Amino acid sequence: MLVNIFNPKTPLHDGAVIISENKIKAAACMLPLSNDKSISKGLGTRHRSAAGMSQESDAIVVVVSEETGKISIAKDGTLIVDVKEDALKQILIKNIVTKRFGNEEIKKRKARLKEKIKEIKKNKKTEENEGKEKE
Repeated sequence: MLVNIFNPKTPLHDGAVIISENKIKAAACMLPLSNDKSISKGLGTRHRSAAGMSQESDAIVVVVSEETGKISIAKDGTLIVDVKEDALKQILIKNIVTKRFGNEEIKKRKARLKEKIKEIKKNKKTEENEGKEKE
């Protein structure tokens, strides 16, 4: 799907693709441009949009230069140009996969804690009821 979207002859070619929860949510999107003066003048709208989007959100933005095919990544307003494939994998694993599984573990712990609290409350009510019956 992504390869088709970024084919220069398709109507969705220009603009960004938004991926959330492993699904393509939108294509041909216009993103906010960064005004950061440290971004090389040799980089165009695509790279400025990546930096701008990462400044305005918690998104990690992957950019592929149409001219050179080089990959860049923007996070927290910082643009890293010409990222090699292994480095890109590590960045994405660290910032997406690890956080997602980390969040799942936190959710599981919270659920277990809630169950323990319910059990304690249930036991307390049972003890109170048994105490009243003895009176």
